[in-house]
Amino acid sequence: MESRLATTHDIHNVLALQKLNLFDNLTEEEREDGFVTTPFTYTQIREIIGLKGLFVTEIEEEIIAYAFAGSWKYFSQWKLFKVMIASFPKLIFDGKRINTQNTFQYGPICIHKNFRGIGILQSLFEKMRLEMLKKYPISITFINKENKRSLFAHTQKLNWEVIDEFQFNDNTYLTLGFDMKNSVL
Repeated sequence: MESRLATTHDIHNVLALQKLNLFDNLTEEEREDGFVTTPFTYTQIREIIGLKGLFVTEIEEEIIAYAFAGSWKYFSQWKLFKVMIASFPKLIFDGKRINTQNTFQYGPICIHKNFRGIGILQSLFEKMRLEMLKKYPISITFINKENKRSLFAHTQKLNWEVIDEFQFNDNTYLTLGFDMKNSVL
């Protein structure tokens, strides 16, 4: 098992894993095991790879997990992230006021259902953390309040802190913060 920065050769495998875990493609029962809500296109994935913001875990040349991480400039192409950014002036994390210069967006993260619960989350996150710590002291993400598996994994296994709650498209989301100096391994 290896976690690494993604290359353009990984795009089709990332798209396939995304399709398996996209909220709209899952039954209500399947969603209880976690889901991703932001669909990325081939072009958007190629762009984030160029920005060194896509991380993958691979076993025997199969991509079994991915994690996105990038600037607010990249993520502001989606309306949901604009809503998040608008709340930044009121947010403080770890004694610091949140803004688009001292934070980046982490996520989505997706792990193939056959490989969940065996430490891939921590390994992939740590690879991303070490790379992104070079530029940012704080990471911000959001989790759909209905995605209990993801909320548990991030708050209990990775020690993220819930710092806000917001509404978008009739869904409730939690904003979480993470101090990038803290290793999760």
